[in-house]
Amino acid sequence: MALRETLRSAQRALTSSIVAVDQVERSRPRLHWWKEVLFVGIFYMVYSWTRNRFGSHRVEIGDEPLHAFNNGLHVIHWERVLHLFHEPRIQSWFLDYTWFMQFWNTFYGTAHFIVTAVVFVWLYRSRPDRFPLWRNVLGATTALAIVGFSMFPLMPPRLLDSHTLYGGARLEEARDIRPFGLVDSLERFGGPWSFDSGAVSKVSNQYAAMPSLHIAWSAWCALVIWELTRRRWLRILGVAYPCITLFGIVVTGNHYFLDALGGLVTLGVGYLIGRALYEWNERRLDRRALAAASPAQTPSSPRPIT
Repeated sequence: MALRETLRSAQRALTSSIVAVDQVERSRPRLHWWKEVLFVGIFYMVYSWTRNRFGSHRVEIGDEPLHAFNNGLHVIHWERVLHLFHEPRIQSWFLDYTWFMQFWNTFYGTAHFIVTAVVFVWLYRSRPDRFPLWRNVLGATTALAIVGFSMFPLMPPRLLDSHTLYGGARLEEARDIRPFGLVDSLERFGGPWSFDSGAVSKVSNQYAAMPSLHIAWSAWCALVIWELTRRRWLRILGVAYPCITLFGIVVTGNHYFLDALGGLVTLGVGYLIGRALYEWNERRLDRRALAAASPAQTPSSPRPIT
């Protein structure tokens, strides 16, 4: 009889635990799409503020792009030390193919947003349990990148030899610096829009190059796709996406190789921060849900031993 009572007690305890876990899960706050949109809006406002104070907007109000140009020289110096400065050579291989360069200009200006948005929504709809983690990682990565744009405005390769408002050609001439042999692919071949004039020039920061958010976001997409699906072809596409993006940002002259490395480092740190925030919030929600569920639990009266 004692064994039977022990088994019954264990069964009641297991049932109580299952009910408690179920109540904890039910009491967790649900995801709301409007909150995610609000987060995106906040990040954009912060980005706009940094652009106006530290980015290419300063050139529009009369400042010389000297800081961004000098930072470009620093990056080139370190790439030469590391034998990474091959951007002019790689770009020169494809400059005779107008359609090819136009394609990559379009890819650079659109895929960065479209692919990230698609993966973000896919994650939100199919894995709400994992969405907070990866949303935190993306948010932390983007926040770190904005700090980088503010502290290290960087003239991208395509603007070093450019005579446009944001370019560094006049600084090269004034300081007797030999041109680097890079082409402003957007100015020569065109793309979905121009960063030099119109509405896009008013909302973009042309010196937001270090770290490369194109690489950071594409690598984030690859990690999320790997977790979301077991289909081999989708995983292959996910892994290939940041590699394709790396080629695109270099051949168009929008980033240095060190920018790409900076993007990966930023994603790594963003992952650590995002995961720490996620785990802290999970513990907080568990404590709150258990506290809310406790009053509903009434201990079962012990059955008399017969």
